[in-house]
Amino acid sequence: MSSTILRTATRYMFPPLLVFSIYLLFRGHHFPGGGFVGGLFAGSAFSLYALAFSVSDARRILRSDPRDVTAAGLALALISGIPPLFSGHAYLTGTWWMLTLPSGVHLDIGTPLIFDIGVYFVVLGVVLTLVFALGEEQ
Repeated sequence: MSSTILRTATRYMFPPLLVFSIYLLFRGHHFPGGGFVGGLFAGSAFSLYALAFSVSDARRILRSDPRDVTAAGLALALISGIPPLFSGHAYLTGTWWMLTLPSGVHLDIGTPLIFDIGVYFVVLGVVLTLVFALGEEQ
């Protein structure tokens, strides 16, 4: 597609769409959102970019094969279930660690967040595999 308006809008909207997808990812543990919705939103941003420019340009911005993104997400989601086994709990039981940054800020990092990040990458990879395959058929 060679629409100047679509290309210009995509250039300006692509970064905020990705930032919002990450916001949805991190918001999802306590409110609606999460890895699935965030991954769909990021996949939509890349799909818009592929539509406005080309699939090869979208692949260049992604910097890796979508199937590799899917595999990495699946591995991350599976690995997130291992830490509870070391404390005698069942696989995929939620486990949290308290981290204190040098600035004094306390962060709770847990296996549910790691699992959600894995889901994010799985959904992003699957969506982009389908969109890129359909876009290259033309």
